[in-house]
Amino acid sequence: MSFWSHRHVFVTGATGLLGSWLVEALVEHGACVTCLVRDWVPSSRLVREGLLERTNVVRGELEDLPLLVRALNEYEIDTVFHLGAQTIVGAASRSPLATFESNVAGTWNLLEACRLLSRQIERIVIASSDKAYGSHPTLPYKEDFALKGRYPYDASKACAELVAFSYQQTYGLPLAITRCGNLFGGGDLNFNRLVPGTIRSALRDEPPVIRSDGKFVRDYFYVRDAVGAYLLLAENLPRPELVGEAFNFGNERPLSVLEMVRLILDLCGKKTLAPRILNEAVHEIPEQWLDCSKARHLLGWRPKYSLEDALRETIQWYWERSVAERTHPFLRGRA
Repeated sequence: MSFWSHRHVFVTGATGLLGSWLVEALVEHGACVTCLVRDWVPSSRLVREGLLERTNVVRGELEDLPLLVRALNEYEIDTVFHLGAQTIVGAASRSPLATFESNVAGTWNLLEACRLLSRQIERIVIASSDKAYGSHPTLPYKEDFALKGRYPYDASKACAELVAFSYQQTYGLPLAITRCGNLFGGGDLNFNRLVPGTIRSALRDEPPVIRSDGKFVRDYFYVRDAVGAYLLLAENLPRPELVGEAFNFGNERPLSVLEMVRLILDLCGKKTLAPRILNEAVHEIPEQWLDCSKARHLLGWRPKYSLEDALRETIQWYWERSVAERTHPFLRGRA
């Protein structure tokens, strides 16, 4: 039987990119999944592909502590994946207070609920980000680097980590933290992000838009590899050497924004499209990528997909829906 068979799992951020793929994997592995859903998003993959119908749904916000306690208690949750957050860097800069309330207060509320029900909670995985590191002169980032997030999104993730470490050290919660590279994959409808935005432009035969100068370097990480990493980490909790630890997950292949755009256009067969470089991005770190040797050593983890294969699958996901659903928002909607 699967490790996840009949386990009671609580997922925040289930309607997001990673959340939808994680929920699908958990359900397929036999878990009883409960999703915390703030907004009803009909266009989300979780809704459109019928995944939400296979779960229990709790409507509410991370800022509502009594709701979280009720959900964890009534659904007899033993495993928590905390993915819920404001994840758009631009939106975080425009609305810092809402970002801190969601990303920081939301995290301490969830952890407080877990503390109050600590006898039933067996494992907690907290989603942070490579952005929590901030800017460092030495690359790639390792888990023992200081958290130096300075901009609203980056700082919110660093603060959330400190809250999580505090709950683990003080109350013994069986948690670990993930720091992933830039996630991409089918189902991401935030078209101001580089990968889905570039794919949609290619499908429309339009020049893709680059908000920065194209020189920013990132570690792009396929969502299906991220799901595998999350499941593997959770399955190994609460091993003593993992509890209270952070783990980097990425493909360790840094690319500039312009290199990534050209690779996508090449795989789409649209080499002749020339990107529009706006050079207007602010509050972003010039270079970031990850060292994942800790995950390899302690978990035996490696990504299963090459970047090219991951992008091919992602492009195929959007292409199939562009053919099947001519009125879908990603064909005609706003970025």
